[in-house]
Formats: sequence, structure tokens, C-alpha cells
Amino acid sequence: MPDTTIRTNSEVVLIGAGIMSATLGLILKELQPDIKIEIYERLDRAAAESSDAWNNAGTGHAAFCELNYTPVGPDGSISPKKAISIAESFEVSRQFWAYLVQENRVPSPENFIKSIPHISFVWGEKNVAYLKKRFDALHLNPLFKQMVFSTDFAQLKEWMPLVMEGRSETEKVAASSMAIGTDVNFGELTRSIFGYLAKLDGVTIHYNHEVQKLKQREDKLWRIKITDLASGQKRKTYSKFVFIGAGGGSLPLLEKANVPEGKGYGGFPVSGQWLKCTNPEVIAKHQAKVYGKASVGAPPMSVPHIDSRMINGEKQLLFGPFAGFSTRFLKNGSYSDLPLSIKSDNIIPMLAAGIKNIPLTKYLIEQVRQSPKDRINALREYVPKARSKDWKIERAGQRVQVIKKDEKEGGILEFGTEVITTADGSLSVLLGASPGASTAVSIMIDLIGRCFKEEIKTAEWQEKLKIMIPSYGQNLNEDPILLEKIRKETAAVLKLNN
Repeated sequence: MPDTTIRTNSEVVLIGAGIMSATLGLILKELQPDIKIEIYERLDRAAAESSDAWNNAGTGHAAFCELNYTPVGPDGSISPKKAISIAESFEVSRQFWAYLVQENRVPSPENFIKSIPHISFVWGEKNVAYLKKRFDALHLNPLFKQMVFSTDFAQLKEWMPLVMEGRSETEKVAASSMAIGTDVNFGELTRSIFGYLAKLDGVTIHYNHEVQKLKQREDKLWRIKITDLASGQKRKTYSKFVFIGAGGGSLPLLEKANVPEGKGYGGFPVSGQWLKCTNPEVIAKHQAKVYGKASVGAPPMSVPHIDSRMINGEKQLLFGPFAGFSTRFLKNGSYSDLPLSIKSDNIIPMLAAGIKNIPLTKYLIEQVRQSPKDRINALREYVPKARSKDWKIERAGQRVQVIKKDEKEGGILEFGTEVITTADGSLSVLLGASPGASTAVSIMIDLIGRCFKEEIKTAEWQEKLKIMIPSYGQNLNEDPILLEKIRKETAAVLKLNN
């Protein structure tokens, strides 16, 4: 039989049509308009997995309200370092999105971003003391200057009436609020970016196409074998650079690439569910993202929050997410994903990480065993007057937490985002979850610096980066005047409250 395999060549191949590939593809196209890019996605549309609104917290993670970014140290102190880094990265994302709106790369910002207060809420004397200590550690930094802390019942009731309704005024409660928080629909943003990319010369997007194999040849080009899931047609493409941003599907592809930098990595999948409000009157009462403290052993994606969202043009109210365990690496994945990911080079790190994370295992077992009544009781800690008839279960996204080798401990479980890049810069793979999407622009610029080392040094690329991101090369937390200027400018373009 004749070989009917379709063969193509490109400079860049992006695997996965989520916010990461969208961001990287558009930045590269802005920096080098004639660059040739091919994008492969196994599903029939963009942003159908981790970037989808129902599968993503949509907080616009700026570390304003997520308490897991300011953990308590062994000595009882709270370091603002991680929160500052994430907040700075989110400001970079806002600048890039404002540029896209100004240059008509994406439609109206109201389609993907809206202003909404970010609130941290706790109860009990010990937690109140923690939140005050967190506030003291953060609000002196320019990025968090607008944060307000209160233990006043009337003030908290004004901030979040639904959460305070039915509580005793004698209860020990506290909250911190950032009025300049946002709700980001990363699904809409991702689809808008791909919609723009699809119109450009030199960009080809293939949906319903699954990458089967990838291997670097002696000439350093990557040979990628792909199957068209609709027709069965086989493809081969050859590329100088490959980015794998396939969410939970990234780890199996990293293993197939068989590069030294990928050895020892494993993944621990965590599934999720929301409680979704079905009563319009209750939905209308809440206009904030209210985050609480996570249970012992809980992964970051399971930090409880009562969350006002805009999804598909409608106001929604969600609580959760409740965590669970599944051997799938993707919401649309296979139950064999986890077993097939276990290899000789990562089994020891995975076992070591498992032994050291017994509280996580215990937590997930408890979550899986929860009854509908248990979930409503958990909701009532945040919405005391919640009625079970007003809420229903909605399946949330699937996340794969990173496990990697560690010389001292054998293996460690990471809850953040991990970027693995080969020594020659020809392959880059993104693993992990939160804060992910919100920091996509910073992550991709850092990746470009590693993988396009010579190009990024050129005057043309440097100048363009400063146009897209006015604070490029500067630290906003150390320059309050520049921070205020940029926040005002991006807020005006994105139609946000400042």
C-alpha cells in the first residue's frame, strides 16, 4: 500500500489548545510575524479541559485571597514572597490582555474579565489571628496596599451578605478584602486568542488530532506522529521547537519524548466537583470571591470558596471544589492514564511522595466518601442558610499534581506549576496546576527566554515585549508609582474598577 501519511514542516509545534499554548503562540507571532506554527488538540475545540470556565477557578489568581500562597512557617511567621511573585505575574497578564484588546487581537474585554472583590474569610480565634498576621505581612507591599482587614460584623456583612446571613454577631470572624480583584473566564479568552491566530498566515490549528509519538532526530528536529481522530488519517510533522501544554496529558507526552530532563517525573491526579446554585435570588445576593482555609492535606485546587462567576454570559454561584481521586489525567481521559504513566524511573519518587503525603490520601478518601448531606454541611460553613434544594453537583476539572525526584527524600509532591525544558531549548513541557492560567504570560515569557535565547536578545524582540508589557524587565512591587500607573491604564482598557 502507498504511504498516505501527510508530512509538514514548521518552526513551532504547540500540543494542546489551552490558555498556555494560546498565550505562547500569540506572543511568538507578535514577536516574529512570519513564524510558522502548528497547533494540535485532541478534542474538537479549544479550552475544553483545564482552561474551560467550569474546570477552572477563574479567580484571576493574584494571591489576594488564596490563603495557601501565604502558609505559616515552622516558627509561626508568614512570608509574603510567593504571594508577591504571583501578584506580580498577574499584573503582567493584565498588561498583555490590555494590549490584545487595544490592538483588536481579542473582542471586548467584558467577554472574559470582570471586576469582583477578592475576600479571605475565617472564623475562630486562631484563624482570625492568622488572617491578621497575613494582612500585616502583605499590605505593606505596594501590590497589596489596597487590602483592607476587618473583624467588624457590620463591615463583613456589607462585603458578603450571603456569607454573614444567619451568623451570630458574637462569633469570632475576620476577613480581608481586595476590591480590585477580577473574575477571568479563561475559556473565553483562550477561544478568542485561537480565533485570532486561526486567521493569520503561517498558523494551522488541528482539532480532533492526537499526538501519538515524538522523537528528536540526529539533526535536532522533532518528528511528531499524529492521528486525525475523525478520519484516521496519519500525519508527521517536523519542527525545531515543541511546546507541550496539554494539561494532564502533558506527562504521558513528556515520557514519550524520552528526554533526560523528563526522567523521574510522575503525576498524582485529583478530580473535583462544584456545588452549583440554581436559585437566581440566592445568586443575586453574592458578589465576591470568598476563600477560606483549606483542610489539612488538601491540594491547592481544593481550597474552599464561595464564588460569584460569569460563565457563558450568565451569573453563576459556585461552592467548592470538592476533591476526589480518579486515575484519569484529563476530564476526557482514560482510567488507564495513571497506571500507564508509572515507569521504572519514576516509581520510586511516586512511592516516596505517596508515603510522605498520607494526609492528602486521607483527605481524598474522606472527600470521595462524602454524601450530598456532607457537602451541604460544608457549604453551610460559608453560607449558613443554604438549602439543599438550591444547589446541585457539577463536575469540575481534573488536575495532575507533579511528583519529581528528590535526592534527600526520594520523591516530592509539588502543588504548583512546573516547566521542564531540554538543555538545547528545543522542547518545553508544562506540568502541574494552580496558579497556572493566571500567570500564563509570565511563564511563557520566561519559557521564550530559555528556548529562543538569541532571538529574545535582539532589539526588535526587546522593543516589542516592552510594547506588549510596559513593565517588562522591571519589578512592580519595588516601584509603586509605576505599579499605580499600569494598574490605572490596564483597568481603563479592560473596563475594570481600579
